[in-house]
This record gives sequence, structure tokens and C-alpha cells, in this order.
Amino acid sequence: MLSRFPVCFAVVIGVVLSVTAVHGQITFTGSMLGPLRARSIGPAIMSGRISDIAVVDTAPRRFYVGAAGGGVWRTTNAGVTFTSVFDELPQSIGAITIDQKRPDTVWVGTGETWTRNSVSVGEGIFRSTDAGRTWQKSGLDSSERISRIVIHPRDAKIIYAAVPGPLFHDSQHRGLYRSIDFGTTWSKILSGDERTGCSDVVIDPKNPKILVASMWTFRRTPYSFSSGGPGSGIFRSTDGGNTWSRIRKGLPEGDVGRIALAMSPLDPKLLFASVEAKESAMYRSIDGGLSWERRYVGSVVDIRPFYFSRLVCDPKDKNVVYKCGIQMYRSDDAGLTFTIIAATAHSDHHSVWIDPANTEHIILGTDGGVYESFERGKTVRFMSNLPVSQFYHVTVDNATPFNVYGGLQDNGSWRGPSDAPGGITNGHWKFVGGGDGFHVAPERADANVVYWESQGGNLNRTSLTSGETKNIAPTPDDGSLKLRYNWNTPIVRGAQPGVIYVGSQYLHRSTNRGDTWTRISPDLTTNDSAKLAQEASGGLTLDNSSAENHCTIYTITESPIDQKVVWVGTDDGNLQRTTDGGTTWKNFSGSFPLLPKGTWVSSVDPSPHDAATCFVTFDGHMNGDMHPYVFRTHDNGQTWTPIITKDIVGYAHIIRQDPVMARILYLGTESGLWISLDAGASWASFRNNLPAVAVRNLAIQSRDNALAIATHGRGIYIIDNLEVLRQTDPLAITEELTVLTTEPAVRSQGGGAGRWFGGDADYAGESLSQSAQVWYILKERHMRGPFTISISDSSGKLIRSFPGSTRKGLNSVELAMRMPAPLTAESEIGGAFGSAIGPLLAEGVYTVELNKAGLKKSTTVLVVTDTVYKHSAEDRTAQQKLVAKLYRLNEELAITVAQVKAGLDSLMPTRWDSPITDSLNKLHKSLVNSKVGLVTGEEQLRERLSSLFGEVNSYLGKPTSSQEALASTLELRVEEATRTAGEILKHYSFETRAQIEARLRKARSKK
Repeated sequence: MLSRFPVCFAVVIGVVLSVTAVHGQITFTGSMLGPLRARSIGPAIMSGRISDIAVVDTAPRRFYVGAAGGGVWRTTNAGVTFTSVFDELPQSIGAITIDQKRPDTVWVGTGETWTRNSVSVGEGIFRSTDAGRTWQKSGLDSSERISRIVIHPRDAKIIYAAVPGPLFHDSQHRGLYRSIDFGTTWSKILSGDERTGCSDVVIDPKNPKILVASMWTFRRTPYSFSSGGPGSGIFRSTDGGNTWSRIRKGLPEGDVGRIALAMSPLDPKLLFASVEAKESAMYRSIDGGLSWERRYVGSVVDIRPFYFSRLVCDPKDKNVVYKCGIQMYRSDDAGLTFTIIAATAHSDHHSVWIDPANTEHIILGTDGGVYESFERGKTVRFMSNLPVSQFYHVTVDNATPFNVYGGLQDNGSWRGPSDAPGGITNGHWKFVGGGDGFHVAPERADANVVYWESQGGNLNRTSLTSGETKNIAPTPDDGSLKLRYNWNTPIVRGAQPGVIYVGSQYLHRSTNRGDTWTRISPDLTTNDSAKLAQEASGGLTLDNSSAENHCTIYTITESPIDQKVVWVGTDDGNLQRTTDGGTTWKNFSGSFPLLPKGTWVSSVDPSPHDAATCFVTFDGHMNGDMHPYVFRTHDNGQTWTPIITKDIVGYAHIIRQDPVMARILYLGTESGLWISLDAGASWASFRNNLPAVAVRNLAIQSRDNALAIATHGRGIYIIDNLEVLRQTDPLAITEELTVLTTEPAVRSQGGGAGRWFGGDADYAGESLSQSAQVWYILKERHMRGPFTISISDSSGKLIRSFPGSTRKGLNSVELAMRMPAPLTAESEIGGAFGSAIGPLLAEGVYTVELNKAGLKKSTTVLVVTDTVYKHSAEDRTAQQKLVAKLYRLNEELAITVAQVKAGLDSLMPTRWDSPITDSLNKLHKSLVNSKVGLVTGEEQLRERLSSLFGEVNSYLGKPTSSQEALASTLELRVEEATRTAGEILKHYSFETRAQIEARLRKARSKK
């Protein structure tokens, strides 16, 4: 199959390639690359981590879902469909609250508060007063994480926000905040120290002066996590938050950690708290939080309290309380015992809503998406239409269409196609391996053999043919040496088949698909013993999941020019290189201007154009440094130059140099994708259909000129037409009008619909466009005179002419690969199904001419048939000729029927019983079916012609002899009908055929 270059006869409004000369360099400003867009291919089959859910209590079909890294989604039909309503805003969500008295008012606190190692960051609190259609930033910019938002039950202008605060550094911006002016200003009313913030708060709906809040001391570093401290605890206010008292009665002595709170809506004096402590437990208060009693001790509350800290009371039964955890738990005896519910849902629950009108109805948010139950969790249904998966990496193969491979936080390793007829459905995605997924890559010699790993170096090789999986992780021969693997262990293929690399603190190489390994380096990390105490990580609750593993290799790249050159980056700041296949190594740490020591090496990209050039990104966010760091060397690492600009937002994850055009760079940060067309001198944020989401990895499919984008919260996106970027050189924009070279356009039937009737909830990612695009650049905005675009076929016949986009910069014209459906004779029973779809454009060369007030430029588009179809050129030509003939006959008949109908409409009022009226009626009945019946209805000329057109149009090879013969017969009948109509109406002054044709075409264009 030929690679298809997305190209319809319509103008796509363009970009501003506004360039400013600064010291001889070109700096891009303004909106860039507008018509160039990314398409989302999903997946949604595994969804992703949900941090919060908010439901309109009186209209539970309306609810909002907050994703850990995928923004806010709204449904108005109980999850049948979801709409993303937060694309331009921070995608990491901590809390969502609806004003239940004014449900169009929605508050969103950004910054996930389930504080695992991979969480993103927020930028404050946002408010919508029109059900999520528009948003206004409402302060708390430095909060980084917001865990709960509470609205005063009597005064909607009073809002409380629980702010745990930053995860990776000290901050004074922690605590419980209050606004009394609808979020315009905020005051901190409950403070902790620089490591202690507010994790939860509840308000008495009957006496809103009473609030109960929990404070939490916590901190994460790249190599440890600590939960708990003397600042943690439960606090109570009786004056609306002006003053607070710490509550100790009945609670554990000593330090406590994260505490979840819940207040019964039936009795505000009844509260529950899950309290992290040396012995974590569930507590109950029956006096409004003044004193507490321990109710339960066990796994429901003592497993990962930092990650599972949500309690919800049943709105109709005071004894029922729900607890989020690895499973969803419910207590029916006021917290004494717990039962697992929703057992078939994904593990790791973070949010639960109980319908106040029907407590059998609950909605759950998990690490694997949203579930709903109408039986209190006995059974659940999964909403498999939320594409909020969190990819760490992406790899592509050379299949047609190419596949993408990647691993997801919480949701394993997967493979899916980059294109599919009718959309890329959940069924197109194939599960490769479990656990938390990271690197996934097919073997170069056999794409049915896939390498993948789950957390902490669990490296596997799977045959997709047999389903067998073999663990191939390197281990010391005698077991005496402990290998340190990063949570996100790198697996990298070499250029040669069978060669793979994996990193612990050493670099390991296999030449036989992982069956045996050779250690080809010394310890390439700092091996800092102060950072190797993971067994004690967690604080009050030990938590050693490998997420804190440190002094490990994080990134590996073999040079595309010299396979003996391998670059290795570590999570403790070392950048190492070998030029002799691992015999010797050089450490470049300390060589990077203004880079803090020990900053994580997040990616290395040796140039495919120049052996002496390499690019590297560093990520310091886990040390509290949110700045992006990107460097380049042109002299084998002797010197390194920063190529970051002040425009770039978000810490840097990945950089890739374009394999064709050396000046083009792609950069993924925590806030999105950035593109440079001038080797890093300037950068543009790419946001066309790509939200402000973390971009963790990038892969370029060279054959198809496509960029695959792994986002940590919105799945995979693809930019299909990198050739446009390669031809867009701001230094070369010297002419008023520049038309770019266009790749061949591929005509294809698309393999059928590709989907059955799955209903509106059936998710599908966006397929590759079946059009061709012609791109042009205007040096300046066109202001005077006409600017037209004309398109002609290979015979020179004008197909269409229309105004072009006059915007400065990059613009495009789309050439649809299908013509409009033919005009079809009208009938009382409706449309003729066979002619409902237009034919593909005929093969050949099409000319596109742009006329800018007399300045003419043109280009050609070669339309070819997809090589998947094995028909000869002669057979394809025969099909195209017959389709064109039947297309013409359908339209001629449509005009004739309209002519007859116009005659009848004019004559019927006064001459309904005349011979001419009788003749017209008989002719009309012979041409179109007038009897209702999709199957048993009569077939007249229109129906037979439409059916034949559909048959021939659906097959790109040679028509059958029967089809050819029937077409000739029907042609005679159409000619006879046209002649008969003309004879009957020749003495009357009705519309001419030309007028009727113009009227019909105008009506079609409006559909």
C-alpha cells in the first residue's frame, strides 16, 4: 500500500508564520502551523486513571470526570458520549465540585493529589458558570495540587479549597483556603508548615460555621517518599474557619499521615475518618468531630493511604460508608467491617458517587476508567469511551498501516494500528502485557515478537502469534549482585535484528533477543548510597513498589550512524557515552551550563545527520525544578549549548530530530508538543487538536512521514504530513506566494465501514484522512484583488473554482478523493441507496492553480490507486469509465424526472385531466418507484440505475459483462425518457433542463 498524504476541494484556514529577525536569527511568534493538525487515535479500551467525579445529584445523566492527566470530560447522557471541556487548560485534575443548587456552576482544582511518582502538576482553581463551556481562572496559582473544593451550603460566593501543595519541594502555599467573593480572592485560614497542607475538608450543611479538616505532611524525592509527621491531624472550626482547634481525643498518638474525611448527609454529627498512622485505622465520630473511636484495623485502610484516601457516606443509611482502595469497599455497620464491591472493575479506586435518589446507583472512578452500577456494586458496566490513557513511550513498526506500541501507567502494554476503516476502535487494540506498562517494541526482524516491560525491570518477550511470554530480564549468574532497575526501565532495540539493550545501573546488551546478556559497562550512575534506601521509603506506611528506585539508567540510545556509539542517561544526572561498543565510557555530567547537579537525564537523541551532533533533555521536576532543559552538541560533547527559549513551558521529556530535515526538532514537555523549524533558535507550541497534555515520547515513521505522540493522559496522537514542515523554511519565504510539493494521493475504498452498529457509545479514534492536501504559503496577508483556486482534471476540464484563504503563512486546499454523490431522481419513497456514495476520483494528474490577483502558481496532484488492489491498469480504467457513464445517467435521469415533475406541478391545478397530464403521470411512474417498501417495492428505471451504479462503484476492478450489458440497456431507456419528456413538454414554457440542473446542484450543495 502506498503511504497516503492527507489531502477535499476546500480551503483550510492557515497559520501565521510570523517571523522576526533577532540578531540574524528567525524567531517565530503568533499562532503557527494552523492547518497542520494531530489526530487522536485513542485508545479508550483501557481508559486511564480517574482522579475525581462530580455528578448533578438531581440529574445524574449529567456528570464530569476528572482525569489524572487527561483533563475534564462532561457527559449529558449518562456516559453514552463524553466531551472534553478542558483542552486548553492544565490536564492534571485534583478535584471537581458542582454547585448542586446552580448545577451550571462547576469548580475544578488542578493538580492530581493521588501523589504517586508519575503525577503531573496543576495551576490553580478554575470556575465555569455555563456547565463547562467556558472557564475562568480563579486563583491559587501556586497551589500545584488541590484535593477538595467545598461550597458553602447557604452562600455560593463562599468557597473552601483544600490545598496539599507541591509534592517535590517546600512551599508556603499549603493549607485550607477560603474565598468569600466567588473565587476572586483567597485567604489561607488553616496553615501548616512548608511540608504540611490540607488534604480534606467537610462542612456541616445545617450549621456551615462548623468545618472539619485534615492536614497532611508529605514529600517525595526521586528516590523516596514520606507520608506523615507532627503537622498531620484533624482540625475543627466552629466559626466558619476563622479559628481552629486540633482534635486529638480518640485518635492515635504520635505522628499521623493522610486522613480522609466523610460527613453523613443524614446527621452532620456523624463523621468517619480513615487515618494513616503506625497502625492505620477507620475512626468514627458521633459528636461532630470532637471525639473519635476506632472501628476497624486492616488492609482496607493500611494499604497505600497516600493513594487511597476517599470516604463517602451513603445519603440514605447512616451505617453505610464507602472506602476507596485497591478494591471498592462498603461497610454496612458504620465502619466495623468492609465488603468488596464492584469486583470486576479495574483495581485502584479514587472516587465514588452515590445517587441520593437511588442508592443502588453508584459511579466509580478507578485507575482504569469509569464504572457504573445499579446494584450497589454487585455488577458494573465499564464506560469504554474515555481516551485518557497515560502512555510513557511509543514505538512504530513498518506494517501497512503502521502500528504503534506503548506502555501505560496502570494499564499494561498495547499495540494498535495507526489507521483503520471507519475509525480505530477499541477492538483494534491488542493487549501485549500487564502491570504498569512502559517501553514496548517489536523485534526488527519479526514484528510478531514484542519486547515489553512492567515496573522495575520486569522484561519480557512475547510472541503475538502463539501468545507465549518469556521473561528475559538480565540477572547475575550467582545472585550476589543486586541490579537496580528504574520504575521506567529502558528497553531499546539496536539497528541489527536481535540486538536489544536494557539498563540497570549497568548497560546490558543481547544479540539473541534476550536469551543471553552481556554487561557492557561499569556502574554508569553515581551509586550514591544516600539514595539507595528504598526499602525504608513511604514514611508511616512503607511503600516500596520500585517507583523510588534510583541511581539507575533511564535512557539508552544507539547512534543511527555508528552502532558502536551508545549514549546512556541516568536518573541521577550522568550522561555517558561509549564509542567502542562499551569498552570505554565518557561521563559528560558537569558539562551543561546552568544545569543543577543530579538533574534527571530524560532523553538523548544522537543526530541521524551528523555523527558529532547530539541532543539531550533533562528533567528536574522531582527535585522541585520545573524548568525545561534542552542541550545540543556539534562537537561530540566537548561543548553543550542550551537551545531552550523562554516560550517553552513544562519540564522536558523527549527530543527528536527530524530524520530528513536536520533543522527541524520536536520537543515533548509536561505541557505539550513544541516544534522548531530552525534548529532550536525558536520554538512554536503545537496545539492544533492536541491539548495541553504531557508529551512523554515521540516516534517518527519515516516511510509515512508521520509523527506518533505518546501523551501521558490523552493516549496517542499522530501528525501525518511531516513533509509540510520540511518544506516550510521561514528563511526561504521570499516570494509572495509559494506552493509546496504535493505527494501522490491514494484512492481507496477503505475496506468497508470497519464497524458494526455499536451505538453512540462505541468509541473510535480518528482515521487517516482519505483526502489529499495542497499546501501554500502567503508571505503576507492578501489584501487586494481576487484570490482564487481552480482545480482541473487530467483532460484540462475545470472541476471547481473557489476563493482561497488569504491569511498570511501556511494554508491548505483539500482535494477530496470522492466526488459528490450523483444527482438522483426524487421519489416519494426517498433516496436510492445505490447512488448514495459518490465515486472515487479517476486516476490521473490533477492541476491546482492559485491566482493571487494575477500572480499565478500551480502544482499537480497525482491520483493513484492503492497498491493493495491487484487489478490491472486496463481493468481499473474499464471500471472508471463505466462508473463515469452510470454517474452521468443518474444525473440525466434526475434532471428528466425534475422536468416532468415541474410540468405536472404547473399543469395539475387547471389541466389535471388533460391528455398531456396523463402522459406525464405515466412517464413519471415508469421512471421512479412510487410505492413504499424497501424490499417489496417496485423497481423502476431510477432504482435499477442506482443499484447498478452502487455495484460498479464498490469494486475497483473490471465490471462483469452483465453489468456492462445492463448499463447499455439502461442508457437507452434514459435517452428515451429524456426524449419523451421533451416531446410532451415542447409546447410549454417551463424551466429549461439547464435551469433545472442548476437548481438541483444548488440544492445538493446545501445538504
